[in-house]
Amino acid sequence: MAQLINLTLLTMLLLSLFSIEALAKPSLKRPHPRYDPQTVAYIKASCKSTLYPDLCLRYLYKFSNSSIQSPEQLTHVALSVSLSQTLHTRDYLQQVAKQFEALKNSNNPRDYFVLQDCLNQIGDSVDELGHSIRELERLNKIPSTSINDDVLWHISNVETWVSTALTDASTCVHYFPGHRMSKMKAAIRGQVLNVQQVTSNALALFHRYATMYRAAAATKKP
Repeated sequence: MAQLINLTLLTMLLLSLFSIEALAKPSLKRPHPRYDPQTVAYIKASCKSTLYPDLCLRYLYKFSNSSIQSPEQLTHVALSVSLSQTLHTRDYLQQVAKQFEALKNSNNPRDYFVLQDCLNQIGDSVDELGHSIRELERLNKIPSTSINDDVLWHISNVETWVSTALTDASTCVHYFPGHRMSKMKAAIRGQVLNVQQVTSNALALFHRYATMYRAAAATKKP
């Protein structure tokens, strides 16, 4: 319990200290001495199981100065990073929406309404990722020796919330197909694509975590 609380506080502190720009450009070649070598190795190995391993490493590397040595710890950090990125993107889209306001009553208001739909999707992702983190915390409070239907129910809930957040982000990406777009639309696509990819990575890391519980539950079946 104390370890989980410490990790939660550490995650919140680190997310407040490092800006999005700082997270996007860490030095991967020469780790700062404060980084824990075992944690760095663990993060690198874990990120290989994701669809976007370079992106996974880029964001999680900043947390290498903590002792992250378990799937539940890494999952908690990954979901927190995903939520942070999604919040940042929502704020960005809200600012862009103000610029698009003038298009609402024009002869071609489609861009305005597309952006509003995208903003709603990302807003939903924020809520869903928040739900997933709280559900993960409930799961982590259950002793690892207590593998039962309640544990599997919490696992299913986390997967549902994160999967839904990923679907919402992916829907938003599809609003901006990536060809013949203005610089503004390209910037919007880049933001929401980043949310999609970091959320995909967080889901993959959670699946690794959930596999342990499901395997333990399977061995207990008569």
